Amino acid sequence: MKNLSVAGVSVVVLIASIVVLARTSSVSVNAQQAAASPNVTIDNFSFGPATLTVAAGTTVTWTNRDDIPHTVVSTGAFKSKAMDTDEKFSYTFAKPGTYSYFCSIHPKMTGKVVVQ
Repeated sequence: MKNLSVAGVSVVVLIASIVVLARTSSVSVNAQQAAASPNVTIDNFSFGPATLTVAAGTTVTWTNRDDIPHTVVSTGAFKSKAMDTDEKFSYTFAKPGTYSYFCSIHPKMTGKVVVQ
């Protein structure tokens, strides 16, 4: 009877290990997918992250999570329309450099994309 209990516990531990490993793999894949398409969130009158570093050729997407409209403007590079809640704007950074941007409605809101 004691051997049966040890075998039962071993099976439970094995199943739990498999579940943990499976969840770890999906987190790694999701992290890689997130890194492949960087996002900036607009929330509480700020851009997050405030500074984002990407490779040339990367498309960055800004999503407005605030309850009021915002824009994304980098003088000489790109300019979004006024985005309402949950609207998005994307821009592909072809050339290396530092792209400072701001919200034209709320100019104290600033951010930066560093393209390598």
